[in-house]
Amino acid sequence: MGENENERGNSAYGRKPFRRSPSHFTDRITANGAEGWPVEAGRYRLIASRACPWASRAVIARRLLGLEDALSLGIADPLQDDRSWRFTLDPDGRDPVLGIRFLSQAYDARASEYPGGVSVPAVVDVPSGQLVTNDYQQLTLDLATEWTALHRPGAPDLYPAALRAEMDQLMATIGRDLNNGVYKAGFATEQADYERACRALFQCWEQVSQRLAGRRYLMGDTITEADIRLFTTLVRFDVVYHGHFKCNRWKLAEDPVLWAYARDLFQTPGFGDTVDFDHIKRHYYQVHTGINPTRIVALGPDLADWLTPHHREELGGRPFGDGTPPGPVPPGEEASAAGRP
Repeated sequence: MGENENERGNSAYGRKPFRRSPSHFTDRITANGAEGWPVEAGRYRLIASRACPWASRAVIARRLLGLEDALSLGIADPLQDDRSWRFTLDPDGRDPVLGIRFLSQAYDARASEYPGGVSVPAVVDVPSGQLVTNDYQQLTLDLATEWTALHRPGAPDLYPAALRAEMDQLMATIGRDLNNGVYKAGFATEQADYERACRALFQCWEQVSQRLAGRRYLMGDTITEADIRLFTTLVRFDVVYHGHFKCNRWKLAEDPVLWAYARDLFQTPGFGDTVDFDHIKRHYYQVHTGINPTRIVALGPDLADWLTPHHREELGGRPFGDGTPPGPVPPGEEASAAGRP
């Protein structure tokens, strides 16, 4: 989930290994509303940060499934303060739909006390202004399986029933050792903890690279949720994780398979058009002051390399299965000009 006040690499960590706070609000929005929140077009607002890999999963899934008209999107400033994610990118510093200045206001409207801080992605009930869920693990799966009545024609099946057992196991390994592994290495305060996390990360890296050497996507010929989860870590790797988090055994650009795979996805509608490298770099380098007290933002790498040929199409495959690519990014949802190659 998005960094909160307990995830900024400061002295609050003490000398304990990094532990990601679990999602506290785990309500689900389902087709039949059995858990209290029914799928309903226009009722909910997805709050995300383009800096956060966990939130970016939801932004990509929403684009691929064509839920833009059904589930509105609010983007928080990549730079937080002690009052949590803020809407200073919007006119008057307020989210134009919810009318709030800080995401914490939606959390406070739901509960007076809650552990784990204020995180993204978050889904807010627009009529009440209350947080519904910050369960980043379940959110995207529900978008794929519970919101089907509101999917665009030609939406891909991101969580195929026949593949779920294998997908769940693969995503759990990638989640533990790669998605979260970069944080365990980056926020380590003991050498042994850092080395343990870094070794596990690159062991998983090698396994994933081998898996992708002969197949275009993690589960075969089509894009699934597993690819979304891997992509959001890979797209940040050389930009921030390699240097800022000391995950520097090698760069993404030094792995021919994973670098080509990441570029293939980046150039696929719904992936790269959601990425904002400016937000990513400013957030990591300027919010994690315990790691980077000078708050200096690194200049590189050259973003134009993301648009170079990848040749993964030679492996065949159908990115959207029997479906079609999503349409253009809706007006007003484009990444910033500074954050695009």
